[in-house]
Amino acid sequence: MTDPNFYLTIATAMLTGLGMLTYATLTGWRGWLALKHQELHVQGDLHAAPSMPNASARIEIADLKERIRKLEAIAAGVDL
Repeated sequence: MTDPNFYLTIATAMLTGLGMLTYATLTGWRGWLALKHQELHVQGDLHAAPSMPNASARIEIADLKERIRKLEAIAAGVDL
């Protein structure tokens, strides 16, 4: 067990394993970064060209504006 070649073999195997682990980790990291980059690119495309809201959304917005108008009138002391 005290053979110098034994220790050299163990050290070489450990360095090889560490290199393989490092390579796998860096490959996974690059893949994760590419995925996040793609997600941000897709989200940017979705927000770049907003579409017209549908009818129910427009009705809801109009209803909210009416509520705001009524609350402002109440705050100003005006009876509706």
